[in-house]
Amino acid sequence: MATGSSTSKRGFASMDGDRQREIASKGGKSVPAEKRSFSQDRELASEAGRKGGQASGSTRNAQE
Repeated sequence: MATGSSTSKRGFASMDGDRQREIASKGGKSVPAEKRSFSQDRELASEAGRKGGQASGSTRNAQE
């Protein structure tokens, strides 16, 4: 295990703030806009959210 220190020098949390922001700012940019269907079609996003809510609600009601 770790010797001498209780904190790790590995991983995202141990990086300096500027490096974290640089990496975090890249999130979502790797996918082209035309492939992000929910950003282009509000109706599709709404339908997906409704289906998710119905699925989670039916599970909850079955347990009660």
